[in-house]
Amino acid sequence: MPELSLPRRPLRLAPDVISTPRAYYWSTPIILALCVFLLVWEGPGVLRDFTISQNPVLIEDGDVQNGRCTTRKAIFTDCEARLVYSYGGKDYASDVEIMFVDFHVGDYETGLVISGDHPELATMSLGLDKLWNRIITLTLFVLFLGGLGLGMIFLSLRIWRVRGQLRHPAMLVPVPVEIAAFDRKRNILSITYNDTIADDKTKRSAYTRMRNGEEPLIVGANGTKPVALAVRRGNTALPVLLDERLMRIELTDAERAEALLPFERAADEHDGRPLLVEAPRKTVSIWKRLQMVFGVLLLIVVGVVGFWLWYVLASDTQFQSPGMDINNMMPAPINEWGCDQLKKRFGDQRAPFGCTAGDYTSWK
Repeated sequence: MPELSLPRRPLRLAPDVISTPRAYYWSTPIILALCVFLLVWEGPGVLRDFTISQNPVLIEDGDVQNGRCTTRKAIFTDCEARLVYSYGGKDYASDVEIMFVDFHVGDYETGLVISGDHPELATMSLGLDKLWNRIITLTLFVLFLGGLGLGMIFLSLRIWRVRGQLRHPAMLVPVPVEIAAFDRKRNILSITYNDTIADDKTKRSAYTRMRNGEEPLIVGANGTKPVALAVRRGNTALPVLLDERLMRIELTDAERAEALLPFERAADEHDGRPLLVEAPRKTVSIWKRLQMVFGVLLLIVVGVVGFWLWYVLASDTQFQSPGMDINNMMPAPINEWGCDQLKKRFGDQRAPFGCTAGDYTSWK
């Protein structure tokens, strides 16, 4: 690999050599808005039903009006209804909406359950049946969307901080970087590169755009990935990808020509043509794809069944989730066997979801 020899003095880099992906500007607020919307939409209902589950009271003569469930994307189910009931000499009415993940096919049966401590709080019994399912679903979505949005904000702030640091001259250290992805559109070459080859720094990714026919300074390959030359500026967090003419560094013409001497042979070998070309895509046969799909499905089934067996036979609590949800989804004979195993160990305590009788407390 040719070596880049730079003058031993602080050098200035062009200020726009590190770019923020344009998608960050519109996707970050959208992702965070979805996170907040989901939390505001589902959070109060989950909190309400968790409160009801602490002291549930089944209302036999309650009226569940306009009940409707809609399944989206084959697994996400929304259910809504208006609940009308009387308790303690007072009349109550409330609208309830719940969302959960389920593979159920067909109709749902539900009743009306209120909190014995707060009778104004009411829900569908289906909401209590799926309570841990809803808690886990909401938590995962909020953590995923919130983490993704905050991560993008952090990366944007780091990029802006690096751009500010590049305004000042500093010592530059050449390092190889792996080009992970690139795209050519309207005379602009967009490149994502990873600092994964050099072993003296934390591994990070960066993004840059090259214009007016600029090409990165390619020095080799790492497997199927091109390897280009970048520089680290002092203690700046992200390396800066160099172009093949070194125009991104403030040098005199003589210094630039001297630094490029070791790379002239490589330039002659590709006749000045761009070294970044689209690699031929490997095709995978349909049979191979089916094998991969069935293999993944088999691993999921084995993992789910193994977890369920551990839950009913060895778990130290009957309220372990998602064990309760898996046990509830099992066919009736298997669910009954699982509940029997749990009852042998926890029969003197409250029954978990999936093993409860009509009062949602005792064992069925």
